[in-house]
Amino acid sequence: MYHQLATRFGRNSHQISGREALDNEALYRHVPSIFAREAHDSRSERYVYVPTIDIVEGLRREGWFPFFAVQSVPRDDSRHGHAKHMLRLRRDDGIGKPQAAEVIIVNSHDGTSAYQMFAGMLRFVCTNSMIAGERFEEIRVPHKGNIQHDIIEGVYTVAEDFPRLIDASETMKEIRISEDERRVLAEASLVARYGEDGSPLRPEQIIEPRRREDMGGSLWSTFNVIQEHLTKGGLRGQKRNAEGRIRRSQTRAINGIDQNVTLNRALWTLAEGMQRLKGY
Repeated sequence: MYHQLATRFGRNSHQISGREALDNEALYRHVPSIFAREAHDSRSERYVYVPTIDIVEGLRREGWFPFFAVQSVPRDDSRHGHAKHMLRLRRDDGIGKPQAAEVIIVNSHDGTSAYQMFAGMLRFVCTNSMIAGERFEEIRVPHKGNIQHDIIEGVYTVAEDFPRLIDASETMKEIRISEDERRVLAEASLVARYGEDGSPLRPEQIIEPRRREDMGGSLWSTFNVIQEHLTKGGLRGQKRNAEGRIRRSQTRAINGIDQNVTLNRALWTLAEGMQRLKGY
């Protein structure tokens, strides 16, 4: 079985992905908070605790398998075994296709997160993992009540968005956008990533394809190029410091689960906005 420990989420997290579904041994080795057997000491008696691994096992029985997992490493060492984590699950029927729909689950056992579920997509050519924007379903299940049942039901609710998600990607592939439109999308994406005045990059840098498959000028390829550049980092940029001096640096990969979810959803929403402007 092929597994890969990556560092896309930076030095403050552990991450593992696989070409085949991840087994419990691989998950435990790299994302131990999934297996916490009790909530963090800071939680009250009203906090209903269900280990994430119990949810994973229930979803496996329903035909959903984890192919990616990441865990944050908190500054407080006592929270390490209960820290926020994210899993991406999909069915095996995406094999051989250019992309596959996924359910993304975010949780923690220290009170920093409810169970959250989003619709997403994996693009196999570059292993880009996207999260659909605000027009798609987001499910939150607080740590109370019949959590396990509510989460599995939530997964199926999110999965109901899959046809619309696939349709959106296919429509974006058909839309050709001009150089000016690509630049506008890039400018808006830099604001989503860095804020109004904080970008070290020029728009032209994040619409430059990294691979042949992303050439052609469709909205889909442009969105993918931008998303990959901004989440994976590695671009040379420059920015003026408080003294007015130019400081050169290399952009970093997204470091943090919340930031990854927020940026991915924002970029998808921007791409959908361009789609509507083009009359689709």
